[in-house]
Amino acid sequence: MSEAGPERDTLVQSLKAAGAAIAAWGVSGWWFQAPMALLAPWTAIAMVGSTVYQSVRTGVQQFAIIALGTLWASAAMALTRDQTMAAMLLTLPFMMLLGNYRRFGSQGIYGATTALFVITGGVSSTSTVGHRLLETLIGAVIGLLVNAFVLPPVHLRSVRDRLVRLAAETADVLDAMAEGLGEEDGLEKSVSWHHSAGGLTVLLQDVSEARRWAMEGARWNPGGRLRRTGPKPPPFSEDMRWSRVCPRVLAVTRTLAAINDDTELAPPSPEFFRVLSGVLVQAGRICRVETELLLGSGNEATQHEHRDAAVRDAWSALGSLTDAFHREEPRASAVGGELLIEARQLLLELAPAPAA
Repeated sequence: MSEAGPERDTLVQSLKAAGAAIAAWGVSGWWFQAPMALLAPWTAIAMVGSTVYQSVRTGVQQFAIIALGTLWASAAMALTRDQTMAAMLLTLPFMMLLGNYRRFGSQGIYGATTALFVITGGVSSTSTVGHRLLETLIGAVIGLLVNAFVLPPVHLRSVRDRLVRLAAETADVLDAMAEGLGEEDGLEKSVSWHHSAGGLTVLLQDVSEARRWAMEGARWNPGGRLRRTGPKPPPFSEDMRWSRVCPRVLAVTRTLAAINDDTELAPPSPEFFRVLSGVLVQAGRICRVETELLLGSGNEATQHEHRDAAVRDAWSALGSLTDAFHREEPRASAVGGELLIEARQLLLELAPAPAA
């Protein structure tokens, strides 16, 4: 059965923001008949963030900067006796500078725009200022409540999805190398292998970012009690394991690319590359099974059996590679030894040798 993807999350958050804005307008504009009711829906939209924690943090930042913009602009209007141009000269330079203060984050711009609303409104009475602050508070509260209690975002699936993609991409790189090394002129593709392996670093960063969102999404979030969150993300140890596997794959591709580029390096024999290809095939096979295990689809016991079989075959292939290295000519021992060590380190990080 297929699971909902990030597109549904985007749709849900968009509809929630729209609903929060409508509700905020209903309370401030229709019920309270506030003179500047647009501040409430405007604030409510910004409050529906990617996490509940982000909504709270955004709400505090936004209310602070909007309140400051309102008070400063109202004071400028009173000082200039409601002269719009003079009030702008007194307000906008300061509010734009203040908006770049890092503690206000991305909400800093709201200070200047709120000040513009106040100044162009042309009224600076105490009651009007109070109304604007109340409207902002209404929007912040409604936006926060909607985000926290209407399908609150939990961000559990992204970690698993990105780990699955990382494992699958790693398998693709290993399979491509294994296939190329079995061909006569396979090393000519080594630069593309190295480029593909470098792309795994970007995927590792994506996993790290997803893990951060998952941790932040759990803060102050009633989502675990109010909605089905689905299976928990894989443990953090999986992130660390793949962060060690991917550099090993990159190291193998880097050595193969160096052999192809540097004519002074004596390459190993075609037989050595053929056996190395077998090791990489089994390593890719392990990654494929890991992908299935991360997905959680199929029979887990059967998948573990497949993984154990792939691990045994991989270490057996590495033993054959060691024998092939001992048969190499001395001048090729430097490059061959480096490839042997890197292949061994790759298997150690991917799946330690089974007990005898």
